[in-house]
Amino acid sequence: MIDHEYFMSIALEEAAKAYDEGEVPVGAVIVYRNQILATGYNKVEQLKDSMQHAECVAIRSAAKKINNWRLNGAILYSTLEPCVMCSGAIFQARIAKVVWGARDLRTGASGSWVDLYSLKHPLHQVESLGGIKEQESASLLKRFFELQRKGGICCE
Repeated sequence: MIDHEYFMSIALEEAAKAYDEGEVPVGAVIVYRNQILATGYNKVEQLKDSMQHAECVAIRSAAKKINNWRLNGAILYSTLEPCVMCSGAIFQARIAKVVWGARDLRTGASGSWVDLYSLKHPLHQVESLGGIKEQESASLLKRFFELQRKGGICCE
């Protein structure tokens, strides 16, 4: 049995790292056969690269670790519903399942804005499960953006 709550807790630890570095606090973990393969957190501001979302950082790390871009059978955990870009990377990497925390009403690609995961893909289907540790994920994001609006530094 896979403990989604446990792995999402690890993703939240990654999101806290992003928060401490002034990044939008999103964290990701890739799990294969109940073992953590890779982790990642947002590095968009640090690297000045819009493609450095937590999910993409974790996917790159996992692929490098196993020396293969195919992550067949892996589960990706993200504290935020993946966007269209990250969802595309998830499909391309052949990840089997994505488990996410908070909804992203602006760019979420698992039903909050669009639903790519409900579409029949010709080669690969990805299962999506949302709302795991949703409150914790949303709370961290809310705190970050409240500080941003006040002009504060997002480190505690």
